[in-house]
Amino acid sequence: MTPAEPAHIAMFSIAAAGHVNPSIEVIRELVARGHRVSYAIPAGYADLVAETGATPVVWTSTLPTEDDPDAWGTELVDQLAPFLDDAIQALPQLAAAFEGDEPDLVLHDITSYPAIVLARRWGVPAVSLSPNLVAWTGYEEEVGAPMTAALRASERGRDHLARFRTWLDENGIEDDSDRFVGRPRRSIVLIPSALQPHADRVDLDVHTFVGACQGDRSATQGTWERPPAAEGRKLLLVSLGSTFTRRPAFYRACLDAFRDDPDWYVVLQIGRSTDRADLGEIPANAEVHRRVPQLDILGKADAFLTHAGAGGSQEGLATGTPMVAVPQAVDQFGNAEMLVSLGVARHVPMEEADADTLRTAVLELLADPATAPRAAALRERTATEGGAPLAADLIEAELSQAALRVRP
Repeated sequence: MTPAEPAHIAMFSIAAAGHVNPSIEVIRELVARGHRVSYAIPAGYADLVAETGATPVVWTSTLPTEDDPDAWGTELVDQLAPFLDDAIQALPQLAAAFEGDEPDLVLHDITSYPAIVLARRWGVPAVSLSPNLVAWTGYEEEVGAPMTAALRASERGRDHLARFRTWLDENGIEDDSDRFVGRPRRSIVLIPSALQPHADRVDLDVHTFVGACQGDRSATQGTWERPPAAEGRKLLLVSLGSTFTRRPAFYRACLDAFRDDPDWYVVLQIGRSTDRADLGEIPANAEVHRRVPQLDILGKADAFLTHAGAGGSQEGLATGTPMVAVPQAVDQFGNAEMLVSLGVARHVPMEEADADTLRTAVLELLADPATAPRAAALRERTATEGGAPLAADLIEAELSQAALRVRP
């Protein structure tokens, strides 16, 4: 890079809304500051990336898609092995895509193992953009060791660990798989610090929390206007995100919980995997969509019934919306407990999520006089964490340090 050339920054992620969306405003900010940004992403998210001004670098992924969430299976190894399988086949694709146009700095989602390998191969700094919690002091002993023990208890798990070790060795990486995945040299955390477990034990020399990086999404997601039927009523948004949405019984329970209630209006997002016809009669005080402009609706909502994914959880905090969490998988259970501990949510296990239980959880949450001030305080705290501008400042600082290291 000469003084007249813009820095070339390469971002790497996977085709999942909860991993792409948190980075989008950071990428937009970097482009606006004059950097040349390439974003390696499967085709389904290429248009979203291009809208920021970055150049999509399209690669083919083998990860289960949002259309087939059941492909993730039910065992721990089912949740981990696909990322390694994908990394092994993606690495040569990505190396070829950037050959002759290697970046000055690599940004990567926590799931993008090839990006870490390539940064070391290219001799450029790598910065993790984490869309969810990060490891704290003691994490390996408290979380990593039990997970490894669980993997070693099965033949499939032992095979996964051995394949990971072989792949790391082939790429000249001495770290064990836990450290390779969970201990980046530098990390920018794209969630509010309030969502981080054991935040007092996180190494802030490595991890910087910048809070929600949301921006104006109306151009890509649209907006929502309150219809006449919703006037004068409290508004409930229901969404299980984009992956675990084959839940017709749950959606029927949500509609029944407030069916024909004169005080409530329900906006229900059902995703791709549930047929609207499976919901039965839609009450007059509800509307059903495959996708909704979630952030825009949350700015107007009185309550949010959510799966407690990292994206939805931070959007609820950023808008000060009380939440009822019905987690579906992986980190969502931990997020639900964090939201409950903050005093702005109730946790309803999926197997208990019938109409009466959901209604009671929403009404009791809003009736608690402490909920609203807690939500407001967290909204204000989230708004001061820096967001995309701070993230871009930190990335530019990494570029400056890299330039100093190579200067003769």
